[in-house]
Amino acid sequence: MTEPAWWRPADGGASAVCSLCFRECRIKKGSAGFCKARKYTEGGFVSPHLGRFVSVAVDPIEKKPLRRWRPGTQILSLGSIRCDMTCPFCQNHAIAHPLGNMRERAIEPWQLAEMARSCSLKAVAYTYNEPTLQAEYIIETSVILKKEGIATVMVTNGMFGEAFCEDAARCVDAMNIDIKTFDDEKYARLGGSLETVTRNVKHLVDAGVHIELTNLVVPGISDSEEDFIRMISWIASVSHRVPLHISRYFPAYQYYEDPTDPALMLRFRDIAGARLKFVYMGNLP
Repeated sequence: MTEPAWWRPADGGASAVCSLCFRECRIKKGSAGFCKARKYTEGGFVSPHLGRFVSVAVDPIEKKPLRRWRPGTQILSLGSIRCDMTCPFCQNHAIAHPLGNMRERAIEPWQLAEMARSCSLKAVAYTYNEPTLQAEYIIETSVILKKEGIATVMVTNGMFGEAFCEDAARCVDAMNIDIKTFDDEKYARLGGSLETVTRNVKHLVDAGVHIELTNLVVPGISDSEEDFIRMISWIASVSHRVPLHISRYFPAYQYYEDPTDPALMLRFRDIAGARLKFVYMGNLP
């Protein structure tokens, strides 16, 4: 397995700077970064969950969601643990923010290729939790998968740093990227960065990666019509052909507001449809 990358020693070796995500945590020896998945120990910089997964399933590609990339096919989906954001409404909090130890399964890159072949699947998705934390594994495994004609997909919050974005543009075939809100302050409260996700989306679209976006409409966080209009204008400026999935929120984890008003969802659909070619609704009857 590839050793953790995107880090450098600092303070004469007393700490390490992790540049995998936008946050660039400075981690002292014996401590972990914000995501808790990357640590600096006496033995060096480590990522103990690298290449280890808690969920493996076969899903319809539309469930990722991807609607304009290989529609009607199925995909091998893998989820690991931890996340580099702290959304209080997280729908996968059991693995993104686990309260205790979880049973993980180590899957070597060649084993993953064999699993996909045995199921006659032509794509693998890193999903459920934040896949960026498996960055080294994704890069290494994509080379093996590509030789077998198997594509690589990420379902991500897009909080990765510029260095990994460059590498992902070369080895990942398709992504669904979640835009949480279009307000800088609200993004920061969720542990993320609007500037980072917009920069990465534009870079990946320009690089030719198939990108679809998801916006979960959460009351009090991403239900502002003004913010939504600004988001649609920005997406259209990148490309009016980037698909957008507008998804309905339901109470989860630490957030208990009522589910999103369907009437608001329909209004947002009409706003988006005036500027974008492909608009889809999620979690509506």
